[in-house]
Amino acid sequence: MSAFPEQLRRFQHRVEHALDACLPAAAQAPARLHEAMRYVTLNGGKRVRASLVYAAGQAVGAPDAALDVPACAVELIHAYSLVHDDLPCMDDDDLRRGKPTCHKAYDEATALLAGDALQSLAFEILARDPALTIGPARRLHMIMLLAGAAGSHGMAGGQAIDLASGGKTLTLAQLEDMHLRKTGALIRASVLLGAHAREDVAAEKLAALENYSHAIGLAFQITDDILDVEGKAEMLGKNPGMDRARGKSTYPQVLGLAEAKARAQVLQTQALESLAPLEDNGRVLARLAGFIIERRQ
Repeated sequence: MSAFPEQLRRFQHRVEHALDACLPAAAQAPARLHEAMRYVTLNGGKRVRASLVYAAGQAVGAPDAALDVPACAVELIHAYSLVHDDLPCMDDDDLRRGKPTCHKAYDEATALLAGDALQSLAFEILARDPALTIGPARRLHMIMLLAGAAGSHGMAGGQAIDLASGGKTLTLAQLEDMHLRKTGALIRASVLLGAHAREDVAAEKLAALENYSHAIGLAFQITDDILDVEGKAEMLGKNPGMDRARGKSTYPQVLGLAEAKARAQVLQTQALESLAPLEDNGRVLARLAGFIIERRQ
């Protein structure tokens, strides 16, 4: 087994353990809400965002123990976004990560509240978890980074544009703007939160990581769009072809499938080139860029 799959598995196991510890116990009142929060967060997903936190943090010399909190925070925000995206008022999906979506397993009200509570928990742990060994100013900056990624100028804004664009054909510029918010903003936050887990990171390295996160954020979404065309439900953990069925603009629809794949490759190259200031310390981030492009789920 090569070193990168082992590294990725270590990241996944580490954040799974940290999430299990930070989520309320299922038996703790209100038990149904806490059970739903754990149902949607644990034992699922590729943990790409958490892996980006760990890899970016390691690239700048931050200790793993200081990275568990931001890794959990981005995964909690991601889980909340999936719960709300799956609701009947949004995408109305039945399957997520190979199991019934939260509102199918519980009910719509519980799903709505579980998403709300997961989002709140993400900011709570960034604000007060003592494992995050940085000063108050840097801690506040991390909270601002994550809030910006989740809010109307980030993920929520991207989702609003997506809902308003149903049945319309977007230009490439409009499509990229939407996905830089909807998908790219949390990818960017994941990379930068990892970097900010250490106090004294050089501006050149932060700029390199910013450029890297921009490229892989778009590449991640292009790959998602390609998998919606070519993927299988048993691999994706959700039904493929749903974007086309809903009349959504996607990269394969706007560019064509071959050009969409070529665009993802260009972005991967840009991501790799941006890592030059990190030298060998950026090698795990480089492998993650490849994983994001080449994944089949």
